[in-house]
Amino acid sequence: MRLACVVHRFGADIAGGSEGHCRLIAEHLAASHDVTILTTCARDHITWRNEYAAGVSDAGPLHVRRFPVARERSLHRFHDISEVVFSGGASPSEQEHWFRENGPETPELLEYLKTHRTDFDRILFWSFRYYQTFFGLPLVADRAVLVPTAEEDPVIRLGILDRFFSLPAGYLFLTPEEQALVQLHMSRPLPTSAVVGVGLDPAMPTTAGSLGVSAPYVLYLGRVDPNKGCGTLLRYFLKGRQDANRSWGAAPLVLAGPANMPIPDDPAVKPLGFVDHAVREALLAHASALVVPSPYESLSMALLEAWNHGVPALVNARCRVLKGQALRSDGALYYHNDDEFARGLEYLLGRPGAARQLGQQGLAYVEREYRWPNVMGKIDRLLANLRI
Repeated sequence: MRLACVVHRFGADIAGGSEGHCRLIAEHLAASHDVTILTTCARDHITWRNEYAAGVSDAGPLHVRRFPVARERSLHRFHDISEVVFSGGASPSEQEHWFRENGPETPELLEYLKTHRTDFDRILFWSFRYYQTFFGLPLVADRAVLVPTAEEDPVIRLGILDRFFSLPAGYLFLTPEEQALVQLHMSRPLPTSAVVGVGLDPAMPTTAGSLGVSAPYVLYLGRVDPNKGCGTLLRYFLKGRQDANRSWGAAPLVLAGPANMPIPDDPAVKPLGFVDHAVREALLAHASALVVPSPYESLSMALLEAWNHGVPALVNARCRVLKGQALRSDGALYYHNDDEFARGLEYLLGRPGAARQLGQQGLAYVEREYRWPNVMGKIDRLLANLRI
């Protein structure tokens, strides 16, 4: 098949979850399909500034076609329209305006979809909240597959999405919780869909090397951002360390990812910034536990990657996706507040045998659900069975 994958940002140096998911799925689709990435010239998800060159290039087996962003995001206008829209009672036109201000606004990409729609047998769109999906998918709805990466944040409650969610020919969901969330905000039956998650290869043995940290340590992996729950994570962790009744030992919190917020200058917190794949794998392999504090997730790649190394996790129970993954795998503990967070870390760090058992149960879950042949089989079946 000739496939197009439409995504707001694309590049090996981009740490975003949905962007990384798109790249992984596209690379595996390219083993048996002709795959083109339709994306923007933006690298930064805050400004949408054009940083990549516009035009056509190749990234391994993928053809990449980049379109310039018409204007950088105005944080002032975005803040103003967000206040209007999320206060309730916003008109459909105001809600539509939110998607324009969220960006990245790329009218040339929309024009390309209109004029080249029949060049592709299926067109896959990542993340419903961005301009190129919200405005682009309706132009090619009869052959569109939506990977919504939907989360339980205020955007999903916008009334304008009822009609939008009924448009795609098919859906690829990351978790059962995400599928149920989208269905909850539709008044019509869900189109053809599959819950696929993402695939992982078996983890390779790694050495700690020159990581700059040594076990035991607690790992956070991903963008260090308040929206990812990192402010609460730092507060809970440092509060727990100061409690004389907690026996955490000397295990620090290692933050591996680009920071979009201040990080306390504390010897118990070790920020590493962006790390490459080899360092990422080594950090995962030697961590005592992974912590995932995000209140909003459609799937946590870092959680699956930790289980792939047999590492247990502690996750935010206020996120249904994370709690659901923890319950299905029996590979993680979950917390609702600072006391449960502290007790969870105390359990994982103080009982290494029980922690190893949790990690092995997480690994067994990955083996059952998330190996690439299983994931790609589901995707290929859905693409083949869609009525176009």
